[in-house]
Order: sequence, then C-alpha cells, then structure tokens
Amino acid sequence: MSESAVEKQLMAILGQHLATLREARGLTQEAVAEAAGISRNYYQLLENGMGNRKTKKPPNPRFSTLIGLSEALDTTVPDLVDVMFGRSAS
Repeated sequence: MSESAVEKQLMAILGQHLATLREARGLTQEAVAEAAGISRNYYQLLENGMGNRKTKKPPNPRFSTLIGLSEALDTTVPDLVDVMFGRSAS
C-alpha cells in the first residue's frame, strides 16, 4: 500500500471517529470547529478524511488542531489517534 493510500485510510478512520465522538456528545460540526479554533469547512473536511475537496488529498492536521479537537470533544489526543492504529479509545 502506498504512503498516500495509508494516509487516506488513516484519515478516513480519524474522520469517522471525530464524527462518532461529535454525535455522541450532541454537538454540531460548527460547535466543534468553533471550540477547536478551526473553520467549519476545515472540520467538515477532517470528518470526510480530506484536506482539499478538489484533490481529495488526505488532511495533515497540526498537533495544535488535534489538541483543540480533543478539548472540544472532551477527550485526549491519544484517544483521538489510537483508533487509527486499531487501539480502542478509552
């Protein structure tokens, strides 16, 4: 599997996890984005595993973005990313 294919797969998993956490907390995409300090558009792209709608390349979120998302979703950065590697979030 190419690096790009691996990135796409991992970011799709992260995106689904973000959506699951957000929905479980009864939050809108806009509310999570605002709390995380990112645009709603960027958050939508993250949930869809894309960094750019035209190229459909996988996103590459900054660590500060992951911290903001973890705070907005009342979780930790390890809990956000562990799911990408087949480990259960606690």
